[in-house]
Order: sequence, then C-alpha cells, then structure tokens
Amino acid sequence: MKYVAAAALLASSLLLTACEPEVGSEEWCQDIKERGVENVTAKEAADFTKNCVF
Repeated sequence: MKYVAAAALLASSLLLTACEPEVGSEEWCQDIKERGVENVTAKEAADFTKNCVF
C-alpha cells in the first residue's frame, strides 16, 4: 500500500511540474511579471533579471 501511495505522489508531482513554462521563456517571464515581487523567490528573481530584463 505504501508503494501505491508513493507512486501516486510521484506521478502527480511529475504531472504538475510538466505544466510550468520553461525558465526564461516568454510565458515564464509573463508569469513572473503577473505574480509580483512578494511572490517570487530569490532564484526566480535572479533568473528573471538574467533572462527577461537583459
């Protein structure tokens, strides 16, 4: 039973991460702009500056 639960958790994690746009893509830049400063991590802010500003 533990294996079934672990497999279901892994499968759902993979499905959810596949829905996010690639870092640096136009969709990703737009998503970060819409989220606002308070909802962005330091890594996302650095990636945004590197890929979307310059």
